[in-house]
Parts: sequence; C-alpha cells; structure tokens
Amino acid sequence: MGRLGVGLAVGCAMAACIVAAAMVGKRVSKRRKWLKMVKVLEELEESCDTTVFRLKQVVDAMAVEMHAGLASEGGSKLKMLLTYVDKLPNGSEEGTYYALDLGGTNFRVLRVHLGDQRSAILGQDIERQPIPQHLMTSTSEDLFDFIASSLKDFIEKEGNDLEQTSPRRRELGFTFSFPVKQSSVSSGILMKWTKGFAIEDMIGRDVSECLQLALSRKGLDVRVAALINDTVGTLALGHYNDEDTVAAVIIGTGTNACYLERADAIIKCQGLLTTSGSMVVNMEWGNFWSSHLPRTSYDIDLDVASPNPNDQGFEKMISGMYLGDIVRRVLLRMSKQSDDFGPSSSKLAIPFVLRTPLMAAMHEDDSPDLSEVAKILEEVLELPDVPVKVRKLVVKVCDVITRRAARLAAAGIVGILKKIGRDGSGGIASGKFRSNRPSRMRRTVVAIEGGLYTSYTTFREYLNEAMAEILGEEVSPYVVLRVMEDGSGTGAALVAAANSPPEAAADTVQLQ
Repeated sequence: MGRLGVGLAVGCAMAACIVAAAMVGKRVSKRRKWLKMVKVLEELEESCDTTVFRLKQVVDAMAVEMHAGLASEGGSKLKMLLTYVDKLPNGSEEGTYYALDLGGTNFRVLRVHLGDQRSAILGQDIERQPIPQHLMTSTSEDLFDFIASSLKDFIEKEGNDLEQTSPRRRELGFTFSFPVKQSSVSSGILMKWTKGFAIEDMIGRDVSECLQLALSRKGLDVRVAALINDTVGTLALGHYNDEDTVAAVIIGTGTNACYLERADAIIKCQGLLTTSGSMVVNMEWGNFWSSHLPRTSYDIDLDVASPNPNDQGFEKMISGMYLGDIVRRVLLRMSKQSDDFGPSSSKLAIPFVLRTPLMAAMHEDDSPDLSEVAKILEEVLELPDVPVKVRKLVVKVCDVITRRAARLAAAGIVGILKKIGRDGSGGIASGKFRSNRPSRMRRTVVAIEGGLYTSYTTFREYLNEAMAEILGEEVSPYVVLRVMEDGSGTGAALVAAANSPPEAAADTVQLQ
C-alpha cells in the first residue's frame, strides 16, 4: 500500500473515531440528563416521605392545635369555630323539611321526606339552578330575592304532586359555604365572599336574616331553622345514619373537617350551655400547619404564587385544588433537566393547567404503554411523543404527591380522634396528652365526602392504609370511614329537622 493509501486509511480511521466519540459523547450526555431527571424524582420522594413516625407527629400536632384553638380566639392556626349545632339528627325526625345549598355559582333547592326511624329518608326532590352572573356582584336583596323566588316556584309544584303539604309553616336548612361567624344555630354574620361573589352590602350582615326577609317579601311562610356549612351537613347525615358518627371530613376540591366536642372543653366560651352537653366544632382544618409536615420547594413556590400566601397550608398539600399543580411544577423542573420530554412546552409553565382529575387519570393508567398518560401529556401539556420510560416517571411523580396527600389527610383524621379520646390513647386534656394506658375502645365512625376520596381509588387506598398503620391493628378495626353523599343538601334538611319543634314539620297529606 502506498503512502496515499496509508494516509486515506489513517484519515478514515480518525474520522470513524471522531464519529464514534461524538456518538458516545451524545449518549453520555443523554444519560447524564436522564439521571438528572431521576434525581429530581429521588429528591421528591425523600422530601415527601411520610413514615408512620412522622405521621404520628402530625397527629399529635393536630390534637394540640385543636386544643389551642378551643382555648382562645387566635390561639391556633385552626379557627375551631362554634356552629351552635348541639343536637344532631338521630333517626326520630319525621315530616317534610327543605334545604337550600349555596356553595358557588350554582345552588340547589331540596325537599326531604323523613320517616320516624333511623335512615328512613322516604324520598327527596332536588332542583339545581345556576346563579346569574350579574347577581354575584349585585345587591343582597337581588341575590336573595332570586333564591326565594326559586324556592317559591319549587314549593308551588307540590300541588301537582301526589302529595301536598299542610299549610303549617315550613322549616328550612340553609347550607351557605362562605366564611361566616355563627351566632346561633340559625344565624351568622358573613365575614367575606369567595368563589367570585362580591356583594359589598352583605359583608357584616346576618345571612339568615337576609334570606328570611326575602322569603317574607315573596309571601312564603318558611323559617330558616339552621345555617350550616357543607362539612356540618355531612356530619349530620352521617349521624342520622349511624349514631356512632362523631366527625366529618370533606376531601375534594377543598378540604375541611368538623367534629362533636364536649361543651366544657370549649374553654374560649366558658359557661357555654347546651342541651346535649356537646357542640359541633367547625375546624377549618385547611389552615392547619406544623413543622412536621413534609414540605417541598414545589409547595413553597405554589404558596408564594397563590392569592393567599401563608394561609391554608394543609389544604394546599392534600386537596384536589392543588395536587395537579404540584405535579405540574415537578414535571416542569424535570423538563428543564432533559430533552426527553421533547421540545419545551409553554403550557407546562401555566399554573393549574394540569387539573387533579387529569393527574389521577395518569396515575391510574394501567395500559401497557401508558397510552392515557401520553394522551394527556400531548393534549393538555402539548408534549407529544414522550417516551414510555418518561411516562413511567410521570406516573411515579403522581404517585408520590398523591400518597403524601392521602397519608397526611389520614393523620389529620387520627388527630381529631386523639383529641376526643377515640384513637386508643385516651385523648388530650388541658393541653397535655393523657397516659398511654389502654382505654376501652368504642366503635367510631367518621363521615367522609368529596371526590378525591370517593372517586380517586388510589388516594382512598393510601388513606385507608395510613389510618390502619397509625392506629395499629388493635385499634383500627374500631374506626370506620363511611362515605356520605350530599351532606350539603340532605344534611341541611336533617339539621333543620333536628332543631325544629316536632309540631313544626310540614305534614304530608295523601290526596285521594
């Protein structure tokens, strides 16, 4: 071979080496980027860790904060609001009662027919109506006149039914899911509007009085017998079905809890007298906070960007409003570490573009190639052709965030049980935990409502699993989580029934 041939051979070899080196370098670079994404996941798992030891710390913190909130106004992040509901339905109620449920841009009118035995809801009628947009920023008179007119139309239809009510005054429960300072079981002052409402002349006024005046203007002989929020309604419905129900939790778009407390334990209202010796307390537990909560940089960023920074810390970690966006924030960081997600998408940077139901759908995708994950990434986040291995990472992120939320919610529930001595530890009194001597266990039911628990199977399984781990095998069989439906509607009618004199119920007269 001549010099020219040798030169060509050497040149080709060098070129091949360069190409090979480039390819190896590219693979190494790609591998490094992939490992960076994996590291983001590993760091997330570590920072979201919810060991049983940590969950028990959250349990203790919840119980202590509950006591502090009962001891003085402003003594805790938990508001521990008095509802003045000291009598829950027990199954002896009978007759026909009404309910209004105003919790957002829609409201409902209900009529509930009760028998005189537990769980004997003989029937109910429901109508749903949207609130016209202009009424959400109009006047209190305009809003409540519209609601009263709708109730009047609803009642007038009774004449066309097989049954009609006697002319006796009707009793109504009103679920009003806005911040209210309760002054009696049937009255309360509106503190502020949320959910798009902005009727200035309502702030500081008695909500029930505004409704009662509107009912009178429409010629309706209806008394507002109870003013409640949806969580209290869920507790009422639970207690109506099962007298062992002592607490209620809603875990949906938002979250809250209430429970039945001894009147003498409500120290901030010394001398509080109730006929039953107890009262339902609205915890507003979404605002709970403790240093034991496993907070991440994603939680901090979400909180800072929210309209209410440093508020509702617990809610931002466990409720459906926020879980999808926490996942989005993690995926955004991952996408900046690697090009495995494909070309960068501006959609991934939009807050709340990934809703929790979509996150749940990805999490529970059991197809071999995770096709549902691929579909949501492409259609919602504009990330097409994401490889299967990256889809698996996405599912794992959803799992970490969901598991943390469910297990923290479980710790919150056990915290309530600890406060009232239903967790097997003897409870908490005067700010100090009682001894760990085993106490006689009683069957305890917690009513639970909200789509995150009822519709998200994996969330529900994680929560139930954590409850059993925290309580232990000796205690957990005594604690029952029972799903309720429509506490905000049916529950309001039941509270009205329980807090009305027996002769006040609208009797039903069968037409011949």
